[in-house]
Amino acid sequence: MLHSPSHAGTVDVDGLTYDWELRREPQWSDVDGWQGMTVSLMRKDTQRGALIEFPPPRRLMKGMQRGRLQINDAIVARGVRAALLAGWEPSSRGRPMVFTVDADGN
Repeated sequence: MLHSPSHAGTVDVDGLTYDWELRREPQWSDVDGWQGMTVSLMRKDTQRGALIEFPPPRRLMKGMQRGRLQINDAIVARGVRAALLAGWEPSSRGRPMVFTVDADGN
């Protein structure tokens, strides 16, 4: 059986469980150029999600070939913590909040 990487899962952060799913892999847009990956977050039993937008990999910006997708529970957990610090309130109502990670990972 072939092992394929998971593009969705759950992660525990500070005793709470969050579901995550890869929404977009890095891709080229004729309008915006290279766009990075986007990951959706949702805490169990809540209503408001979050979208974490990452910058495109530097190798794509330099014209190099696309490498292996870099997503794992540690990256997602850091994204959850960053979104919470930036004001995401999963228990509130409304559209998903969008957070953009800068090139330094902040």
